[in-house]
Amino acid sequence: MPSIHYDNSSKLYISTLKGCKKDDKLGSVFVNNTRVLLKNTIFRGLYKNVFPSFELGIKIKSQYHYKSSSNMKKINPFLLVFSFFFLTLSLLPAYAQSARTSFANEGVSVERLARYDAFLKQEIKEGRIAGALTLVSRNGKIVHNTAFGYGSLSEKKAMQKDGIFHLMSMTKPIVTAAFMMLYEEGYFFLTDPVSKYLPQFKDLKVTKDANAGKDGPTEPLNKEITIAHLLSHTAGFSHGLGGTELDNDIAKALYFEPQEDIESRVNTLASLPLIGHPGEQWYYSASPDVLALLIEKFSGKTVAEFLQERIFDPLEMSDTGYNISKKNQKRWVPVHNLNKEGELINSEQQLPVEGNKVFGGTHGLFSTADDYIKFCTMMLNKGSYKGKLLLSPKTIDLMTMNQTGDLNHAPGQGFGFGFGVTVNLADAKTLGSVGQYYWSGAYCTYFFIDPKEKLISILMTQLQPYSDYYNQKMRQFVYQALVD
Repeated sequence: MPSIHYDNSSKLYISTLKGCKKDDKLGSVFVNNTRVLLKNTIFRGLYKNVFPSFELGIKIKSQYHYKSSSNMKKINPFLLVFSFFFLTLSLLPAYAQSARTSFANEGVSVERLARYDAFLKQEIKEGRIAGALTLVSRNGKIVHNTAFGYGSLSEKKAMQKDGIFHLMSMTKPIVTAAFMMLYEEGYFFLTDPVSKYLPQFKDLKVTKDANAGKDGPTEPLNKEITIAHLLSHTAGFSHGLGGTELDNDIAKALYFEPQEDIESRVNTLASLPLIGHPGEQWYYSASPDVLALLIEKFSGKTVAEFLQERIFDPLEMSDTGYNISKKNQKRWVPVHNLNKEGELINSEQQLPVEGNKVFGGTHGLFSTADDYIKFCTMMLNKGSYKGKLLLSPKTIDLMTMNQTGDLNHAPGQGFGFGFGVTVNLADAKTLGSVGQYYWSGAYCTYFFIDPKEKLISILMTQLQPYSDYYNQKMRQFVYQALVD
């Protein structure tokens, strides 16, 4: 009777003295020590599930052939079909048991994760989101990967696991990691004033009244902005999202007026009043754009080139970049919103997927969930990915510790360099771990990395305006599924 086992690389082997075994080189199988060359596949999906490391093909014809060391002989097709059906039936329970227990071995309950699936399906059914893609990893293994609903509602195009999403502000952690590579190479100190490298940041002004807009009264900075201020969103810059008149003016100038390149956008930022003095507040900002410009100044390359060479290629992130190639645009997932009648629709205004030349640090990257989890895995592994060290473990520690003291942006939450950081679960009133780090994107994309639990979770939708609701639901459902 054939038996099965897995080796450490999770490849399936079928072995017995007189049964079947895999031939890696030729992709055929041995039946009673005779190589059988199987023809075109039917039942392909069934056998591919039973034998995940190779495919068996069966096609009922008048005769089959097998190859021995001496000659070619005929084999009874009905005996062959019967043998493989018997083999399949004997292996299905073992394979099903393996699928059920593999996640449990990582301390994750499949049954409890089903609550997450049910929630997302209900949100889609009730027209709150068009679709959703989830990806959860624990101990370096994928334990949950689902795609529900539509990628594009107007086209009735199903959400695909290889869908390409606007990352929006999930660009920030990637650009921050790239910037810290240059820190490791000695280009600057974190305490250096930004004006040392970008003179336009020398004599900036701070508003006295944010509600008076960009032309309101100002005062000089009381101290220089440092690189650490940029990394932690404590420089006093704005992202244009705060709702004041000055925020609105900043958003219009940065994102609604034409910008030639990243230097043009950063110069616009430097020309506008700051919300506050450096180090005196945490204020979500366009500071990562300044990091992007510094990357170009230090490296002599565009941000797109630097990211490709130093992050995307080493991490095998083949679907990530500031533009989507023609051949991959069919995989693009557009953003949706509710119309005046409260119905979910494809947004009338969509950001361009090609021709983008402002390689920003705040937003702009496209990516897949599969690509993004590679970046998260590198971070979780203290800068290492498949034997390649992109960042020092000490640098990762520095990036993911709270750098803002009591200047928290939410209860129980601090901020490191490029990531939010959970500092107090009692104050946060949510499931998680102290030391968890995370961020999200304006089109409702979310991720977190939990070093204590060796856990990564990603949720991708494309919905505007932003809401933290699905971020909180992701955490709630993923953490409640941990059983060990």
